[in-house]
Amino acid sequence: MKLIVRTAMFATLILASSTALAADDKSSADLIARGEMLVTFGGCHDCHTPKTFGPEGPVPDMTRQLSGRPADQKLPPMDKQALTPGYWVLMTPDLQTFVGPWGISFAANLTPDEQTGLGLWTEDVFIKTMRNGKHAGDGRPLLPPMTTENLRVLPDGDMKAIYAYLRSIPPIKNVVPQPLAPPDVK
Repeated sequence: MKLIVRTAMFATLILASSTALAADDKSSADLIARGEMLVTFGGCHDCHTPKTFGPEGPVPDMTRQLSGRPADQKLPPMDKQALTPGYWVLMTPDLQTFVGPWGISFAANLTPDEQTGLGLWTEDVFIKTMRNGKHAGDGRPLLPPMTTENLRVLPDGDMKAIYAYLRSIPPIKNVVPQPLAPPDVK
């Protein structure tokens, strides 16, 4: 009798655990799906995904999604007056490099690559970065055109969904150049 009771308890425990795991998988899949929707709707691919050019103009190259400005890409010639306040803000045709009074900023690698992307960032560091506009939560300011003013208002659940989605995409090794301050622009 004790063996039957133990076996029944063990079977119930396994069933409850597998049901909880299935619920966690479903909620994880739902969280990732919401994050994908927010990343797409928020226009993250506009700057952070390299482009291919065709009849419709620049189109995100989803084989390199969210990997940032390609490291080997050369900058086109630019009008250095854009570095002065009150002048135009410039961008490259692929929308991955921006020039203005802050200097030159490059779209970051948002993939989970541990050396060149966000792979070592925790969820807390990611959320802190999005809320305060500081790289890695407390580093240099995130530079234009990053829209931290818009991201700050997202509820924690949406921030967690974006983070979950970014963790779910393939890691891509791509060293994005560091921003350049106006005096460093050659």
